[in-house]
Amino acid sequence: MLEAIKDLIQSRDVCVLSTVSDGAPHCSLMSYVADDRCREIYMLTLSGTRKYRNLVGNSAVSLLIDNREEGRGGGRNIQALTISGVFREINAPVEAAVIRRRLLERHPQLAELIAGGETRVFAVRATVFQLLDGLRDAHIELLD
Repeated sequence: MLEAIKDLIQSRDVCVLSTVSDGAPHCSLMSYVADDRCREIYMLTLSGTRKYRNLVGNSAVSLLIDNREEGRGGGRNIQALTISGVFREINAPVEAAVIRRRLLERHPQLAELIAGGETRVFAVRATVFQLLDGLRDAHIELLD
């Protein structure tokens, strides 16, 4: 099942990032890239956003990645992957530059954001994958 999870992560371009501050949830639609093992999901944000403040204040996050576009018309089961994870800001210049380049290659529409001085690069380190395949078939993968 882990291979199906990795395939879903690698085949999608956007996810929903959920953060929390003072008990209030906040969701953001995000472009991303993943490492080869899909254990870290890399994204960008501006330092002045509510999302960034939430990430810094509470490192526990959740991501949602799905294939709902493919499920329309009844041809295929919709899959929805919830990733529980931990925020990690990437401050090392070389690591941040590599991730920025990867994000730009996959998401050229991010060029202006990537070039900005207030842009922060971060990772979500996955701790749990929960894949819902169709309406009833759920799979959980606990990661170390």
